[in-house]
Amino acid sequence: MRSLIPFRLRPARPARQTWARPEPPLTRAPVRHDPAPSLWAYRMQRVMLTPYLRALLRVGLPSFAVLFACALYIADEDRRAGITAVFTDLREKFEQRPEFMVTLASVEGCSQDLADAVRARLNLNLPQSSFDLDLEAARARIEDLDAVKSAELRVRSGGVLQVLVTEREPVAIWRQAEGLTLVDETGHRVASLIERSDRADLPLIAGEGADRATPEALALLAAAGPVAPRIRGLVRMGERRWDIVLDRDQRILLPEDNPVRALERLLALDHAQDILTRDLAAVDLRIAARPTLRLTPYAMNELRRSRGLEIVETEL
Repeated sequence: MRSLIPFRLRPARPARQTWARPEPPLTRAPVRHDPAPSLWAYRMQRVMLTPYLRALLRVGLPSFAVLFACALYIADEDRRAGITAVFTDLREKFEQRPEFMVTLASVEGCSQDLADAVRARLNLNLPQSSFDLDLEAARARIEDLDAVKSAELRVRSGGVLQVLVTEREPVAIWRQAEGLTLVDETGHRVASLIERSDRADLPLIAGEGADRATPEALALLAAAGPVAPRIRGLVRMGERRWDIVLDRDQRILLPEDNPVRALERLLALDHAQDILTRDLAAVDLRIAARPTLRLTPYAMNELRRSRGLEIVETEL
């Protein structure tokens, strides 16, 4: 019998699997970013890691902020005056403390007369704070004294200003038109002298510029040897050379160059022939190759008589 169903039912085929993209979920999943930074971010990170910039951010900016705040605070004139007054008062109180006060000046290393002159030159109003003392200026004032060679000032504990003075030692007397002057080994003035007899132990030098040639005069006196007791003084001639004045009005005329050597040659000749004990007025050593002896008038007349020459005496 023929089926009434017009077509034959076949079993349903399974649905074809499609490769369609699944529908996105209602909530969006987080997107993963690239871990590598951008070029700009990399450069900024490198800049922030530089030591100078880190120091600027750590120290510079806070310091600038503090300074800016201080500048704003002291911009007011009244505030500045108040701050100055506070610090001035603190400084004065500190300087006027008893342990910093000088109450006594001690002068050592010189005679009493020079010590009195040093105290007068200091001109200190004691007691006085050691912070108010200008030791360099005080030392300069003391060394301006002719008799002071050098001075050293120091403040000792107990409020004592110690002045150590090195006094110039006079070694010669310089005679000039203004009077007598004591000079040291360099020719520096030490003090004035009233009478020559006050320092009879010192040699006498005279003439213009004799003070500047004092070292040479001392060398001549040291080389004089046996004639040193007969020396009455040394005279500077023309600021170039020396004449040695002996007793009995004798003179030794020394050359400008090497006067000590010329004097030593004369002393050797005197030791051999006793020249300086004869009746001579002067011994001229200015020309080394030709020393000249100048006789006294009496010795000259006796020499002429011995030679049978006529002596004519004239009065000027």
